[in-house]
Amino acid sequence: MTARTTEFAPTAGIESLLSAKEIVIACGSGGVGKTTTVATAAAMAAVHLDGRVLALTVDPARRLANALGLQQVGNTETRVDKQAFADAGVTARGELWVAMLDTKASWDELVREHAPDRRTADAILANPLYRNITAKFVHSHDYIAMERLHDIHSSGRYDLIVVDTPPTRNAIDFLDAPSRMADFFSSRLLRWLIAPYRSRLLTAASKPFYSVADRVLGAQFLQDIADFFILFQTMYDGFIERAKAVTRTLQDDRTSFLVVTTLDPDPVREAEFFIAELRRRQYHLGAVVFNRVLPAYLRDRDARVAAERLRDEADDLAATMKIAERDRAAFADVLREIADSFLGYRALATRQAEQLAEFGSASELTLLVPALEEGVSSISDIVELGQQLW
Repeated sequence: MTARTTEFAPTAGIESLLSAKEIVIACGSGGVGKTTTVATAAAMAAVHLDGRVLALTVDPARRLANALGLQQVGNTETRVDKQAFADAGVTARGELWVAMLDTKASWDELVREHAPDRRTADAILANPLYRNITAKFVHSHDYIAMERLHDIHSSGRYDLIVVDTPPTRNAIDFLDAPSRMADFFSSRLLRWLIAPYRSRLLTAASKPFYSVADRVLGAQFLQDIADFFILFQTMYDGFIERAKAVTRTLQDDRTSFLVVTTLDPDPVREAEFFIAELRRRQYHLGAVVFNRVLPAYLRDRDARVAAERLRDEADDLAATMKIAERDRAAFADVLREIADSFLGYRALATRQAEQLAEFGSASELTLLVPALEEGVSSISDIVELGQQLW
């Protein structure tokens, strides 16, 4: 792993943001390094700030769990041993905790908490459709992520929660998930579907439909659907209140957003869209994090000239080397390959610099994080990467 702190040090660090907020939500398209950014920001907050810090992530790579010294990461928060920081050469002033969102376990907890009684909760959990609906229903994952965040924040157990948002096709989906879920359970279609089973009386108009549906799908299938949603609607009021509470939490002055992206075209477009949405909703944008930025020395003019000379004069240079004549052609090819590789990276670095200039100053804080030769595999890697954020 290589990092050039002096070249990538931002004019202002992330310390003031993390110390002033209680919730920091990292968002962006998939594959841009959100999970690593969340783990790194949380780890550095634990190193530099007093208090308890939680990294709430959606799908941490096994490699990242190993880097944090954790054998298993699940729905229950797990503390990272301070000795892991000491082994990396730093002292953690605070505590770092990590949790991974378990969709099924979180839904089970939600049902048990908000069902009107234990009998209703048990009936919902035992319903044969429950697992499929909570696992596959559109926005189910997004919704439960916001629920989990609200629960943990309300508990007051942590001074700072850094959140990795779910990988969605549209980065804004998780913000709308609570209201969409509540709207579904109060929809006219759903009421029409379960009304006959709720009253046990079929109107003349509905009999033909249910007669055909029973033959095609099976009466028990329709009954299971109706039973499930009739039971689930007993929690409707709770859904409405929770959706409002989650929205208030996102709008609160104590909450801020990190937009994480790379300088590839698609992630940049997604980041620009998300920034516009945050502004429209009047949410606080704390920082924009650009991952995998190539170092500035690649754009150095003298370095370019030297690489071009190495490429153009490779044969002459090989002829001056004290090597066997039969090996000189191969040696010249190696020199040209080195020069071409540098010039290729230089072109990419130049393009990135142009993209950064076009992106403009979307936030008061813009952080540039270098491209790493290897992934994060230890606390030492996280601390080294953290220097780019701090």
